[in-house]
Amino acid sequence: MSAVSERVRRAGESGGRLARAPAEARTRALQALASALAQPAVRARVLEANGRDFAAASGLAAPLLRRLTLDATKLETLADGAGQLAARADPLGTVLARRKLDEGLVLTQERCPLGVLAVVFESRPDALVQIASLALRSGNAVLLKGGREAAESNRALADVVRGALGSSGLPADAVQLLDDRSEVDALLGLEKGVDLVVARGGKEFVEHVRARSRIPVLAHAEGVCHVFLHRSADPSKAAGIVVDSKVSYPAACNAAETLLWEPGAEAALDATVAALRSAGVELRGDGATRARHPDMTVATGADWDAEYGALILAVARVDDLDAALAHIARHGSQHTEAIVAEDRSAAERFLAEVDAACVFHDASTRFADGYRFGLGGEVGIGTGKMHARGPVGVDGLLTFRWLLRGSGQVSADYGPGKKPFLHEEL
Repeated sequence: MSAVSERVRRAGESGGRLARAPAEARTRALQALASALAQPAVRARVLEANGRDFAAASGLAAPLLRRLTLDATKLETLADGAGQLAARADPLGTVLARRKLDEGLVLTQERCPLGVLAVVFESRPDALVQIASLALRSGNAVLLKGGREAAESNRALADVVRGALGSSGLPADAVQLLDDRSEVDALLGLEKGVDLVVARGGKEFVEHVRARSRIPVLAHAEGVCHVFLHRSADPSKAAGIVVDSKVSYPAACNAAETLLWEPGAEAALDATVAALRSAGVELRGDGATRARHPDMTVATGADWDAEYGALILAVARVDDLDAALAHIARHGSQHTEAIVAEDRSAAERFLAEVDAACVFHDASTRFADGYRFGLGGEVGIGTGKMHARGPVGVDGLLTFRWLLRGSGQVSADYGPGKKPFLHEEL
């Protein structure tokens, strides 16, 4: 515990220096990170480390292997995300409100960092760079713990990030890599020093973190995402959207896991099923769907709540839009839901009534991503409703302070029968 407390103390001190540094210094660090990730020598070291992780990952499930793997495209995306954040205006000190309470008494609401973040994630080493980049832009220190299956990759990427900090005159200890699970458990037991824990992983993993933490937890949990084919769905559009939602990265939390359709959408269903089969997707259908496509595997009750993370998709017929909304409310994880419909009123009702962090019309569920949203990346996708929801970028890592500048005023002079407040917006 004492070793972890010391690391948290150093993170807090470094985070304070990071937050107080000029905006240009944080921008330089992000530019240096983007530049480093584009250098062939750096990429070679990172990919070599990732290769060692992959070679040692025998027995790891296929979805986790896909998340573990780094390649040139992923590194280019990471570099581009850091570049996006470098180009973004620095948010620290942004004035949200300014109000004159009285002559010579002015109240200001300003944005500021949360402080020290602890982010625990599984499998995906590229998440380390996304999280660190967002912490840099928002002026937060961050303690990172990735899965042991990605230990070599995480160390290599953390070295790149810390090098970018150092070369920009900022403290490298603002980004720290925790070494093992015992350090995480010790950290979760702390009562002060860490302001927010972000837990990314499967449902059991997230619940493990929540159960042991005395610190507020932002959960990036399971993604049981649906695509609903309305009777007005265009067959070609439906097939393209569903295939992208399922096939482009089946291990991602924003991949579709269930396809719903209603009577009248048979043409869209048929086109979608044909496209999915061509892509090698195993389809598990309910009775009504199998009546039309009898070669599908029989779906069981467990399929409607499954996050496969693989080329498997459950398919069910619902009676109408009302039934689709009810199915999603019962089985969805409040991550991302989509409707394919030419009927604008049906689409707008779906957007209005589905309770999820991301709700889409005529677009792939795979757009639910911090990089694609223009956030430069994400520390996670929040499926709850408190503190941040959906892809959590810079804005989700900020809070605010109230700063009051007076000239000798005391509160006892104000109120009914006394001096009135002006409350004038400036």
